[in-house]
Amino acid sequence: MPTAPPAPRARVGSSGKRATNLSLSIDVLDAARQLDINLSQVCDTYLREVVHREQERRWREEHADFVAAYNATLETEGLPLDEWRSF
Repeated sequence: MPTAPPAPRARVGSSGKRATNLSLSIDVLDAARQLDINLSQVCDTYLREVVHREQERRWREEHADFVAAYNATLETEGLPLDEWRSF
């Protein structure tokens, strides 16, 4: 059975951005346009924040066992080289 050709990719400009399609609520879109809000900038900034928070959440989830074990070790053994600390 033949496979479908890959979907065409949008060109990436020199700014490192790619055009994309979004579906937005009409009322919010109209209000943003009336307020001269740069939709691309707002979407990019907010999405960047959401991606960063999700990456942090996943890192904490993936490394929770190690962090717990490390903290337990510190509780029982103290900080490494603590006896030479001068502060």
